Amino acid sequence: MSENNTKKDKKPFIPPKLPPEGIDCSELIKDIGKTREAIARYDEALKKLPNPYIIQHSFETKEAVLSSKIEGTQVTLNEVLELDVARENKETTKKERDYREVVNYREAIREGQKMLSKKPLSENVIKKLHKILLDSVRGKNKAPGKFRRRQVYIGDYGTTIEDARYIPPPPQDIIPLFSDLVKYINSDKAPDPTVQIAISHYQFEAIHPFADGNGRVGRIIVPLFLHQKEVTFSPNIYVSEFLEKNREEYYDKLKAVSEKKDWFGWIKFFLKALREQSKVTSERVEKVNNLYGSLMDNSAEFNSAYTPALIEAIFKLPVFNIPKLHEVSGIKNRQTVYNLVNKLIKKGLIVDITPDKKRYKVYAFKKLLDIVN
Repeated sequence: MSENNTKKDKKPFIPPKLPPEGIDCSELIKDIGKTREAIARYDEALKKLPNPYIIQHSFETKEAVLSSKIEGTQVTLNEVLELDVARENKETTKKERDYREVVNYREAIREGQKMLSKKPLSENVIKKLHKILLDSVRGKNKAPGKFRRRQVYIGDYGTTIEDARYIPPPPQDIIPLFSDLVKYINSDKAPDPTVQIAISHYQFEAIHPFADGNGRVGRIIVPLFLHQKEVTFSPNIYVSEFLEKNREEYYDKLKAVSEKKDWFGWIKFFLKALREQSKVTSERVEKVNNLYGSLMDNSAEFNSAYTPALIEAIFKLPVFNIPKLHEVSGIKNRQTVYNLVNKLIKKGLIVDITPDKKRYKVYAFKKLLDIVN
């Protein structure tokens, strides 16, 4: 994204007030029904887990990795989980800088969930998410937590405003447009929450309220909104995996609304994103549940009363070192943790991913990571 003064021959786009006119949701009834059904199945799969927190860390981290990847970061899920337990992280390399952006995203997800338990989505909540995202990373000098005060345009690096793909509203229009968006987000008059969040996501990206980080904030809002509307019992439907795989179509569909008022095409695409991601994630949750049940059912073979606690801990923290696992498991004796980890290694359940190190070793619960990835 580049900043410049707008020129007369190419004007900023002003999104319409919400709800937009001319959308015939009768043609979307089948898509809405299939999407709600897929989300409900995902919700049921989550409810079957003995403890929903056993997947929270892995799933949040994957969403953070993929949403950040859309914006250009290259760090992988496994690399982030490994850096989480590294003894030092001075953030000097590209990988470490990307890691910091992912960590901020994950923190924003968690803070959003906390705030949502006390208040609905609002301007202040969304600004707080933005502030967390840009803390000490790329974009830190672009007014974290505040609306932009300059005209911007979107295009390839080095392009001029004449070649911009999109020119969002000028700064003076952001406050009224955003106020209208928040009012719509919290409205109960939309035909269905899945349509409502599709429209809201487009509108947020079209307003482009911040100088940087708009895509990531817009994607964080999706699961928070669906939970606020009680479509899900937990705010954890993450669409970044689908959007990253279909990045060009994602941008094209957004652009088509601005240029052709193609709301139908955009909403249909976004419903598909929610639907397909719910299906994929449901399958993962069921596999995690089966793996968890199998290990717990066979925990007696490890001849330790602490095995169930350790198993639960490695689900919560699939990449770990002994001190961190000791902390998460709640097992008092660190040597007990070490002994159990060695037994799990012999069974092929855990892999030593730092075989060349004698100290500060890091281990991975590969079976879980294979499912999540």
